[in-house]
Amino acid sequence: MSLVGFPLLIIPFAVYNMLAFLLSLEWTNKTGSIQMVSGAPWALTWGDILITVSILILFIEMLKATRLTNRTIIDHTLSTVLFIAMLIEFLLVQKAATGTFFLLLVISFVDVVGGFTISIRAAQRDVNVEGVEKVVA
Repeated sequence: MSLVGFPLLIIPFAVYNMLAFLLSLEWTNKTGSIQMVSGAPWALTWGDILITVSILILFIEMLKATRLTNRTIIDHTLSTVLFIAMLIEFLLVQKAATGTFFLLLVISFVDVVGGFTISIRAAQRDVNVEGVEKVVA
């Protein structure tokens, strides 16, 4: 099965909703701490992990946007629908009013705008314009 026509950012969106609504997970809870070379402790939260995974998925989405197929158009359309759904949830649902969800929303926005921009630029390079040949006498 090809994942070209499927917006992968639905995965962190679904994970957020499952953990927030089913387990009532607090996104600011520490998962662990790492002692840095400077001596300062670096605390990692569940929200940090989800955002990191989402950014890596965003990179894959940007790579997918460079393809010019009919599935790419479907992927962009579904990514736009996902962004709109996330925006509505952010504005209307109390458990989605967190910094973690806001950053997921921003990542989704970058996916939508970046995907369309990359596709348009790639399509412009594929168009060959033939002009009138200059006749040299």
